[in-house]
Amino acid sequence: MSVSPQALGTGYSRWLLLGSLTLNLIFAGAATVSLTRHSAAVPLEPVAHLSHGAEHRLDRIATTLPEPDAQIMRSFIRAQAAKVVAAQADLRVSQDDLRASLRAKPFNPAAVRAAMAETSAARDNYDQVLQDVIASAAAKMSPEGRSKLADWPPPRPQHPEPMITQ
Repeated sequence: MSVSPQALGTGYSRWLLLGSLTLNLIFAGAATVSLTRHSAAVPLEPVAHLSHGAEHRLDRIATTLPEPDAQIMRSFIRAQAAKVVAAQADLRVSQDDLRASLRAKPFNPAAVRAAMAETSAARDNYDQVLQDVIASAAAKMSPEGRSKLADWPPPRPQHPEPMITQ
């Protein structure tokens, strides 16, 4: 008994079609899982979370204070976190706008100057918000805590001059 070449080709094509269909279903499933994973529901109200930089900066100040005053500082940091986060977000957006205006084609110096002014205003606002947190906390601190706060930043250790030999 012999098998005709046409019959052999038809069976091979069916297996090839079935394999291709299987691979396509696997890829479609993987794409669906990926999209589902990356498009999880976003909360309607953002959770106020200080960035590592602002949190670290304010916590470094708190660590130099007597413990009761450090607790006061940290409570004010937590209470004002939303304001700090908003000011920081505004600063970042203005910095992104500045970068975009510097890369714009055609280049527009007036747009760059306006973006620089926006960034400067956003940085001033961010600094003001941080200073308000510190001033509000200081109003509740002990005289010793305010004195330590007045010494901020602590003096940096002096490195000895390298000895030069001839």
